[in-house]
Amino acid sequence: MRLLETAARQAGELALSYFGRDPETWFKGNKSPVSEADLAVDRFLADELRAARPDYGWLSEETADDRQRLDRERVFIVDPIDGTRAFLAGGNEWTVSIAVVENGRPVAGAVFCPLREEMFLASTGGGAWLNGLRMSVSRQGSIQGASLSGPHSIIANQDVIAAGFVRADILRSLAYRLATVAAGRVDVGAARGGPSDWDLAAADLLVQEAGGHLTDLSGQHLIYNRAKTGHPALVAAPQALIGPVCDALGNLIK
Repeated sequence: MRLLETAARQAGELALSYFGRDPETWFKGNKSPVSEADLAVDRFLADELRAARPDYGWLSEETADDRQRLDRERVFIVDPIDGTRAFLAGGNEWTVSIAVVENGRPVAGAVFCPLREEMFLASTGGGAWLNGLRMSVSRQGSIQGASLSGPHSIIANQDVIAAGFVRADILRSLAYRLATVAAGRVDVGAARGGPSDWDLAAADLLVQEAGGHLTDLSGQHLIYNRAKTGHPALVAAPQALIGPVCDALGNLIK
């Protein structure tokens, strides 16, 4: 865990050196923005982590996919800046997300939010931690009154409110959105179909080790480091809420 924490902190410092300074920016094929900051952080993490663990595979949003990762038992899965739109707009919720995945599931994860000075860490069987304090998902037992964080297209849907949910903040980093569920600040986090391994792997472990679940709408856990890295619509919540939340949101977030 120390390797991931140190790398995430240093990557956050590097990202901050570009923050608010109008970094060069362009758009990828899926029309999502990427900046010189994303690439600089990606290069730094690749150098640091791969040098420390040369036998691990590598999967990052900003690195051309090397399918040799599929043959590795352990793989780093990285999002150099999760929430690039927030980063470029001057928001403070963007994060650095790093996970180690073994046999398809995360075994260690770090999500660092530099501007909020929050380091989220988790390891399999070791619990989930925020700045050294153990985290736990909320004890909310019903969707009636449950706070829900998601993209605007979900939060603004009147059917969501009619189902009994309470709107929470819109967070433009999906990893951070899920981390707030792990921390018990928000009862439920949701995402439409389309997120990738790098958006999810580290935060998935945070939620799991905090006592919750991140699943697709059928209640199945996610498998990482496959040939296709995309995932369907997802929900994160305390265990008792997963079934009711999937039922309530199933037709709204596909």
